[in-house]
Amino acid sequence: MLWTDCLTRLRQELSGNVFTMWIRPLVAEELNDTLRLYAPNPYWTRYIQEHHLELITILAEQMSEGRVRKVEILVDSRPGAILSANEQPATTTAALQSTPAVVSKPKKEKEETTTKNSRKRLLNPLFTFSLFVEGRSNQMAAETCRKVLTQLGASQHNPLFLYGPTGLGKTHLMQAVGNALLQAKPNARVMYMTAESFVQDFVSSLQQGKVEEFKKNCRSLDLLLVDDIHLLAGKEASLVEFFYTFNALLDESKQIILTSDRYPKELTELDARLVSRFSWGLSVGVEPPDIETRIEILLKKAESSGVDLPRNCALFIAQQVVANVRELEGALNKVVAISRFKGSPIDLDVVRESLKDVLAIRARTISTENIQRVVSEYFRIPLKEIVGPKRTRIYARPRQLAMGLARELTGDSFPEIGMAFGGRDHSTVMHACEKVISLREEDPIFNEDYKNLQRLLQS
Repeated sequence: MLWTDCLTRLRQELSGNVFTMWIRPLVAEELNDTLRLYAPNPYWTRYIQEHHLELITILAEQMSEGRVRKVEILVDSRPGAILSANEQPATTTAALQSTPAVVSKPKKEKEETTTKNSRKRLLNPLFTFSLFVEGRSNQMAAETCRKVLTQLGASQHNPLFLYGPTGLGKTHLMQAVGNALLQAKPNARVMYMTAESFVQDFVSSLQQGKVEEFKKNCRSLDLLLVDDIHLLAGKEASLVEFFYTFNALLDESKQIILTSDRYPKELTELDARLVSRFSWGLSVGVEPPDIETRIEILLKKAESSGVDLPRNCALFIAQQVVANVRELEGALNKVVAISRFKGSPIDLDVVRESLKDVLAIRARTISTENIQRVVSEYFRIPLKEIVGPKRTRIYARPRQLAMGLARELTGDSFPEIGMAFGGRDHSTVMHACEKVISLREEDPIFNEDYKNLQRLLQS
């Protein structure tokens, strides 16, 4: 059959999720030179038209050797137009399992217990405020999340929008709010999901004819936590549903916390109406942790795992791994594994051996020379002036900033950095690093320049 042949090719051309969710449930009918495809609802037909109809048309013409010239996608809600329930792909997240609506009704007490436990399983029990290491880069975000607990649903921070690069603790913070709320109010209705799982659950509800149940589940929450909201881009039907869910929760003063890798107004690929609503509450950035915070993260992680990590080893790891918390934890796990394999305590030799690949890559990508080049390009001043003797402010400030970055990102000693900056004395480098710290606290523009350069060098 023509459609069977097309399905075989489409399975090869498309990702597994897309094929299973959108293509496999379609029913086909061949009429003269036209292949008609039937979908269960208008959302479905619009998605196929916008994303896959051109490819299907080309394949149909090829597979039929030119007999089929046109492909149509129509809505057909007859029983034969959609797959039976046991042929439908299963729901891929626990979102629809988190409410009594999808639990059988043996006894009310058992139902409530099951519901409460399934809600808790959606949250990582280790993501609590007590296990979150605060520093200058994330302090405001942590304080805001704690305040949300005391004023749940208050307009000044609803929605709460946490943004910043991946791996900096945004998910930890949002789930810490959920865990704390459930601890204080065990019957609170809390749901955590990623934007991707929201799409998958919504599609499954469409396939199974349970859209109203899905809406009820999402719109009757006390706290909705959605990770990586930017991944809703391009998912038109899911965006529409999220838009109405978002509005319904806000109208009832229910708390919403979202995360993204960018500031709300930078999410230009999303619907402008939705983006504007993200700005109604409070947006808080989470920055890469500074070296002191990275050290504390390593020490706390080691302590919670029952690992003896000397502070000088934590300092060395923190100097080499600067991008995000996940990479820090990965480096520590590798050090612990090598230590146990060798049967020796953790020391600098074990750390260096464990991180030799990281050290080799870092030596090639982040060096004092590379920092000097990036700083000169950023401030549009000649590279020779970064290392030169001139003390005018236009050159002195970028030079001090470059020294501070070199100290933080390379781990080189003060004398080594001084030699790279025209043979300057180590005391000059120490003064520059101290000056950078004070300027970052006093001058927001200087601090923003420093963070921008950090991102450029670590990207």
